[in-house]
Amino acid sequence: MRCAIVPPYLLARIAQAGDSRFGAAAEAARRSLLHDDPLRAVRCEQLREGIRQAPDAPATVTRDARPHRVVFDAGNLTELPGREVRAEASDPVDDVTVNEAYDGLGSCHRFFSDALGRLSVDGRNMPLHGTVHYGRDYDNAFWDGSRMVFGDGDGEVFGRFTASLSVIGHELAHGVTQHTAGLIYEGQSGALNESISDVFGALVEQFTLGQQADAASWLIGEGLFTEEVQGRALRSMLEPGTAYDDDVIGRDPQPAHMDGYIATRDDNGGVHLNSGIPNRAFALAALALGGNAWERAGTIWYATLTGGLPSRTDFVGFASATAQAARTLHGDDSAEHRAVVEGWRSVGVDFG
Repeated sequence: MRCAIVPPYLLARIAQAGDSRFGAAAEAARRSLLHDDPLRAVRCEQLREGIRQAPDAPATVTRDARPHRVVFDAGNLTELPGREVRAEASDPVDDVTVNEAYDGLGSCHRFFSDALGRLSVDGRNMPLHGTVHYGRDYDNAFWDGSRMVFGDGDGEVFGRFTASLSVIGHELAHGVTQHTAGLIYEGQSGALNESISDVFGALVEQFTLGQQADAASWLIGEGLFTEEVQGRALRSMLEPGTAYDDDVIGRDPQPAHMDGYIATRDDNGGVHLNSGIPNRAFALAALALGGNAWERAGTIWYATLTGGLPSRTDFVGFASATAQAARTLHGDDSAEHRAVVEGWRSVGVDFG
């Protein structure tokens, strides 16, 4: 399993940039695509053969609830894991990228443990490994099934990928999905896989900053773009399609409603595109409920993810499951149930 934060269609657009403004970025994007495409092809073949990570059995309770972080340095090569440069309880080093990865992994562990009662991505407190300085000007970050991997960015369009906590939370959440529902990374189940990672990426950031729903940006990857780009982030959960609008890299193509659903074979059936629809449903539900989003809407989404969800669940199936989780947790006539139902209806997903 390999899930990257920057979608292939955005890298392709950057790779086509022909002016001097983003010349180095175009070359870096081409290298990133050449690196990613073979791995993406392998993943697609695995999907066709039905190969995926099976959901875990119930976790065994452990007395050790501390994080176990190790950060490695790939030295701008693509061999993993790289050289170990910082381990749990060690002092900060003279590399901001290493320290950001270490701190970000700790924030994610704290969020899942304290807010959701889950120890690490597998529920058994598996070590959290991250590799920085992957590749040369590599324009992405990804979860490879066992670790986080961060590129440094090209310096023209993207800065370093460790700088965004929502990116680290997003990628680690792919590991949570891998070890629970195992949502197939294709079509609507793949878009849900991406959306769930955006949900928990946003919640990790809000939890760490102590932000209530109405004070949050609801942006994923805020700060990744350099000042040369007309854009706020990779995605906006609250307003899909508005995260960036630049004359070179184009406009954010995410739909915010089922009326704009994109049927395509690219991007594994539009997993990064159509994830905007469930993203907005969650953000609307969280804002309707107010307060800390991780305490109400977040626990409903987590209960849905860990409650025996089929691996090829579509939007209607997931929406229905979140409504059922809200009823189970809070009751039929609860504000939580009403907010979840209205959130889905507002984006055109009506499940009866």
